[in-house]
Amino acid sequence: MADELDLDIEFAPRMSDSDALMWSIEKDPMLRSTITSVVLLDQAPDRDRLVRLVERASRVVPRLRQRVRGHPYSVAPPRWEIDPHFDLDYHLRFMSLSGDATEADVLAMAQPLAMQGFDRARPLWEFHIVSGLADGRAAIIQKVHHAITDGVGGVKLQLELLDLERHPTEERPMPDAPAPHVAGEVERAFDALAFEARRQAGAVLDTTRQIGAGLGDAARDPVGAMLAVAGTATSVARWLLPTTRPLSPLMGKRSLSVHFDTITLPLGELKAAARVSGGKLNDAFVAGVIGGFQAYHEKRGTPIERLRMAMPINVRTDETANKAGNQFSPSRSEVPADLPDPIARMTAVRELVESLRHEPALALTEPLAGLLSRLPTSITTSVFGAMLRGIDFTTSNVPGAPFPVYLAGAMVEAQFAFGPMAGAGANITLLSYQDEVHIGVNVDPAAVDDPELLMDCLRDAFAELRALA
Repeated sequence: MADELDLDIEFAPRMSDSDALMWSIEKDPMLRSTITSVVLLDQAPDRDRLVRLVERASRVVPRLRQRVRGHPYSVAPPRWEIDPHFDLDYHLRFMSLSGDATEADVLAMAQPLAMQGFDRARPLWEFHIVSGLADGRAAIIQKVHHAITDGVGGVKLQLELLDLERHPTEERPMPDAPAPHVAGEVERAFDALAFEARRQAGAVLDTTRQIGAGLGDAARDPVGAMLAVAGTATSVARWLLPTTRPLSPLMGKRSLSVHFDTITLPLGELKAAARVSGGKLNDAFVAGVIGGFQAYHEKRGTPIERLRMAMPINVRTDETANKAGNQFSPSRSEVPADLPDPIARMTAVRELVESLRHEPALALTEPLAGLLSRLPTSITTSVFGAMLRGIDFTTSNVPGAPFPVYLAGAMVEAQFAFGPMAGAGANITLLSYQDEVHIGVNVDPAAVDDPELLMDCLRDAFAELRALA
């Protein structure tokens, strides 16, 4: 049964099927799901306070002390178990630069860290505290496996480390460390069987309800019911359709390398630009990214009509909002890359995202993941490799804190998230904080062989949008 902790998040003892799928397909390192973020601080955090904060968080947030334990012959998803050898010094590391280092130096340090796979025998996170930036500033390079959480959940988990003032008057109490329990083979086998029995019983109940509802719908509107079934089948086929080649003729190559860069924009201006087209922040953000890639291809002498974009669709509900883990459904779609008018691009994005949110396959993400995860890992990896390597770029929009936050005496100035490539040529992630948006640009240098030109094109595209405001 899930444990409900003081930060009001429920942590299940096993991965969901979709998280387990994300974990297993890393047999292909090209499909790794590492989330890296860079937090810029106005000064170096107090080391003793920070160590205590992270130690406390590791006791309150189970995932920070848990490792993944699976079994190749079990149909149940892997378990989360407390690491009996948990070593905070392994996960929390301190380093120093020259004393006049820049944000670019921190990004250069973060890149090779992001490329390295996790030690799968340990909890799946690392914090690298970097001091020695110009003017006494500091940074934190955070590295977390996507199986722990998605971006929205990650922001909520971060709150366990952050304060609302630089020097809070009260210190949070230190709870006892969770006791490790290493299950033996027999216990794990019986636990997996019990889990599957409970899940199958729940599935039968859900299926019975759905059949009953479906029969009622068919009696009232047989034609509509048939069309709904056909629409769901078509939606699932689109979800699973192999797309082995990207649409971009320039971005066909892939590697295990990354290149990081950043863009910071006023939040109010981007929202105002979106309102010009009757849209929201995400419409302006995605339109800016599309405009940047459109200009990049034009300046390279290879104009294109369409690109293939992946976008996680947040499927949180009131009932699931406080559950840990990932709560998104992956989507892939072709987007127009030949619209010179930024308002037309925002309108096209708004209509596209609206249609994606009504895809019938969204509700079937977990059942489909459960089906795929039961296949041999080599087959599952091959299927997802075929689905993901044809993606030109991924976009993700994560809301952050609208107020200033502090970490062990240091104020957070900015945070940039660099989402995983997972087969795509680039991942562009927006993370809002106070009155700014911080955009992390993560590109595969094999796919984007002129990242400086792409950054110029992205900045120009966002400047064009801001001019509308």
